[in-house]
Amino acid sequence: MPLPDPRKRNPIILPDGTPHAGTVMLAQVLDHPNIQAGAYSYASDFDPPQNWAQHLAPYLFPGARERLQIGRFCQIAHGVRFITASANHAQDGLSCYPFPVFDPAQMAGYQPDTRDTVIGNDVWIGYNALILPGARIGDGAIIGAGAVVRGSLPPYAIVTGNPGTVQSFRFSKPQIVRLLSLKWWDWPPELITRAEPALLAGDLDMLETLAPD
Repeated sequence: MPLPDPRKRNPIILPDGTPHAGTVMLAQVLDHPNIQAGAYSYASDFDPPQNWAQHLAPYLFPGARERLQIGRFCQIAHGVRFITASANHAQDGLSCYPFPVFDPAQMAGYQPDTRDTVIGNDVWIGYNALILPGARIGDGAIIGAGAVVRGSLPPYAIVTGNPGTVQSFRFSKPQIVRLLSLKWWDWPPELITRAEPALLAGDLDMLETLAPD
């Protein structure tokens, strides 16, 4: 089966021939200078918004100093929010009240937290998960429904709860090392299409035989 067209806004076609409006290729809808989404990554929502960037990252204001980076082949469910660094208040004073934001002369240069939020490749983020400022999620991780995620999470971890905690890993350590060395998400589209049976069957040996030289 060929890969979905990453240039299409709505990659899922329903049985009646109409596109499913609630699922979008992120690279086609995120018109924001501080957000980068890799090819084939998609988001779904039961009530698709007009502005997907504002919907997914409501605190990533124009002029913010941080970035939200989403890798390739990510899957983002309904209700997911990225609470980026612009949302944070300073905590090193006697008050957390953001006095400078009410002064136009100070507002532009005032941002206590400037950490980027980085999502790896082939990450599945479940229903209503909350990704906090500065989170770094490794390739292949699964973020469970309703999880609240902060800090760095290793590749292929399964994370649930509040605070988000690594419950297990999808594969053994040696298998994870092999997967990370293959980086199948960066392969040419025609090669990923050939590798689809191996990816779906969990056949790492078969996947390695298809790896480009």
